[in-house]
Formats: sequence, C-alpha cells, structure tokens
Amino acid sequence: MPAERKILIVVTSNAAMGPMGDPTGLWLEELATPYFAFVDAGLGVTLASITGGPAPVDPRSLKATGENPESVERILSDPVASAALQATLPIESVDASAHAVLFLPGGHGTMWDLPGSTALSRAVSAVWTGGKVVAAVCHGPAGLISAQDASGEPLVAGRRVTAFSNSEERGAGLAATVPFLLETRLRELGGRYECGADFQPFAIADGRLVTGQNPASSALTATLTLDALRDAGH
Repeated sequence: MPAERKILIVVTSNAAMGPMGDPTGLWLEELATPYFAFVDAGLGVTLASITGGPAPVDPRSLKATGENPESVERILSDPVASAALQATLPIESVDASAHAVLFLPGGHGTMWDLPGSTALSRAVSAVWTGGKVVAAVCHGPAGLISAQDASGEPLVAGRRVTAFSNSEERGAGLAATVPFLLETRLRELGGRYECGADFQPFAIADGRLVTGQNPASSALTATLTLDALRDAGH
C-alpha cells in the first residue's frame, strides 16, 4: 500500500504506574475507535509500540464481554487486530516516513515510556517535517513533548493542543501518581492548551496536528485526523 494510504499507530509498552505501581497500559478504546475509523476508510494500519511485542492493555479499560464500547468489542473479536496487538513492531524498526499519519493512543502507561523514547521523538519529527499528519488522544500527547519541528523548537510550541486535563487527572485520582501533569507540561513547552468539560468529547485540529482530550474524544480525534489527511493532499 502506498505511503499516502498508511497510518502508523504507536502505543505504550509500559504496564505499571512506576516501580511496583498499579497495572496500566493502553486504554483500549483509544486504539480501537481510531483503528477501525482508519481501516473502514480503506487505510492500512501499522501497529507499533515503544519496545515491540504484546501491548499491555489497562485492565480498567476492559469490561465483561458485551459491556464494552462497540469498537472494543470489535477489536477483541477481530483476528487481524488482535494478532497485531500481540505482536506490535518496535518503533525503532519502523520507517515512520513511509506513513501519512502517526497516531498516538493514550492510557496512563504512555506517561512513563513515550516522553523518553528517542526513537518515538525521531519518528514524530520525521512525519511532521515531512508534511504529514501527527495525531494523539488523551495521554497520547505525552509522545509529543520530546518531538521537535523543522526549526528545532518543540513541536507543540505556538500550536493549539489538548490532552487529558489537570482537572481530569485529579478526577481520576492519579494527579499525584503520574510523573508529571500533561496539561502543565504542554503549556510549559509553549503549547496553546485548550480543553472542554471533564470527560466530554473535545478535540482540536491545528493544521496537521490533531489532538483529543480524553477517551470520549477518540471518535472525534479520528474524524479530524482523516480530515487533516485529506487537507494535506493524501
């Protein structure tokens, strides 16, 4: 499949909230909803993670069969997606520039391994400087904070961006657990942070940069990503 029809999704490999911390990982709906939005649009998806192999799924994002969001039920029963989730490619082995979009789902696991991944920051920067689309949802923007634009400035500097808010982190009871507050860090980097009501859908497209606030924003983030892809001429 040509590069302009391919999307690279990168998920966390981290399964614990710090040393000996509670289980965490990928918030499954934040992968499943965009994944099927892209697949149903006829796009190819490459699924990668920070270290490769099985992607840890936050147990809080899974309920009994039949009680999950539709996209989660679908990904659990889809053999291709399920196999890809169990055998993600290490991001350092993937040519990010061969994709038209780099998409970062969230889950609290991202807060520990995405910011410090040199391979991920290189991938994000390569996609961005190549004139392509970068998108992230909820805690996925943790993967943007080390990325730079073509001038060497933080990718988010001067750009409208959203992510899981400080208020939502406090509401989740994890403000003192995460290594940093994502909203605060984005602001410190010069991002023009915006948000909607806690745990309600909210997403922003600032040109080729698309971000969503929380799990409820997954569908809107995917829609805006597809719009940005078309606007970029892909």
